[in-house]
Amino acid sequence: MARRNRLRRSPRGRKGGAGRTILFILLAVILIVIAAGAFILFETEKPYVALEKETRFLGSSATLPLLASDRRSGISEITITLVQGGREKVIYTRSFPRKAWLSAAGPQEIRQKVRFDAKKAGLGNGKAELVLSVRDFSLNGFFRGNETVTRIPVVIDTTPPRVSIEHAQRYIRPGGSGIVIYRLSEPARRHGVQIDDTFFPGYPLKNFKNVFIAYIALPWNAAPPEQTRVTATDEAGNQGKAIFAMTFRKVPEKKDRINVSDTFLKRKIPEFEEYYPEMQGTLLEQYLFANNEIRRRNAEKIRQVCSDPLPEQLWHDRFLRMPGAGRAGFADQRTYYYQGRPIDHQTHLGMDIASTAHVPVRAANRGKVVFADYLGIYGNTVILDHGQGVYSLYAHLNRIDTSLDTMVDKDELIGHSGATGMAGGDHLHFSMLVHGIFVTPMEWWDQHWIDVNITDVINSIKP
Repeated sequence: MARRNRLRRSPRGRKGGAGRTILFILLAVILIVIAAGAFILFETEKPYVALEKETRFLGSSATLPLLASDRRSGISEITITLVQGGREKVIYTRSFPRKAWLSAAGPQEIRQKVRFDAKKAGLGNGKAELVLSVRDFSLNGFFRGNETVTRIPVVIDTTPPRVSIEHAQRYIRPGGSGIVIYRLSEPARRHGVQIDDTFFPGYPLKNFKNVFIAYIALPWNAAPPEQTRVTATDEAGNQGKAIFAMTFRKVPEKKDRINVSDTFLKRKIPEFEEYYPEMQGTLLEQYLFANNEIRRRNAEKIRQVCSDPLPEQLWHDRFLRMPGAGRAGFADQRTYYYQGRPIDHQTHLGMDIASTAHVPVRAANRGKVVFADYLGIYGNTVILDHGQGVYSLYAHLNRIDTSLDTMVDKDELIGHSGATGMAGGDHLHFSMLVHGIFVTPMEWWDQHWIDVNITDVINSIKP
């Protein structure tokens, strides 16, 4: 009988055991879910906050490039506070509503351009501290979330540099050059002469403190400038300026006629095809491509080469002119004819000088070789950097007798004349440039012009 009772109780015992197992599993699942939820909701990874560029000064107004991120629970609040002498001024704050619980509750990244206005902040010039604070949506930290605070020491400076003009070019013409000398009351991160939309940087004037010189120029086709001023921007972004005026003198237009023959095309086009295999069409079509598109590319290359001048003046006295007859002048308006009809129009931005074939070409003044290679319509070309924005260019060379980055003295051999590029015969094409603007070499060849407009002016500046 006892054995029979034990047999009857067995199924119920098995059922009870299975139920407890299921219960344990359910409890385990619940605990895992709770643990996972707690892991998500109480995550401990801190958010990130910073400015995307180094900021050491704050001027009258500034833009602060804020970056905040949190890849876990998301950003809940951002604040920027400016602290100075125990005073605090909140200049930016932003909070976000919770959008979810078990996934990102707020934005994972915020990029914001925050405007700073010194007057609104009500703080004075001097040392201060930017305090960047960001919180996330974690329940960590007694439900307040993880917080990151970044402190950035800054200097508030609302005073612009004072600019005093010591000398400004009195007369200037299209294709002409000149100088402006000015004094600054404090260091500036960017300063120079602004002529309408063109900026000419200034460089320290040797043997003077806080005195700078800027070489300026007008393009060959320039109209009278409308705005001429010296500007200086300090580290805080404050800008000071001083206005000056120049007398604009017109120059007569010069016209020239260039006849393009089949013989010239057959001789020249193969040279261009070697360097520009993309040229297509008839000989005339390829010539027009070279005289326009390749000319445009060459001009861009020259601007690039002349964009980073040496800061010190390397040249002295007038620039040398190669002996020989002048074949073409600066800013000649050239109309090109083929079989009696006009096909193109360009401007000649240099002086052509010819004597005999393959004559030595020498540096017009001391400078550094910043280009020595083939350059399309200019053929084999050398460009010298004479410092502070002044350059000279030697084109159509038969061969180049110098190399890149070489420092050459005045009258040192740099090549031999030739007929490479868009040259009809052996000659030297010589150009002068000021910050990439072609100017007439006539001024730079003239010692009297150099003395009156540059040397004597510099010598008259008082310490």
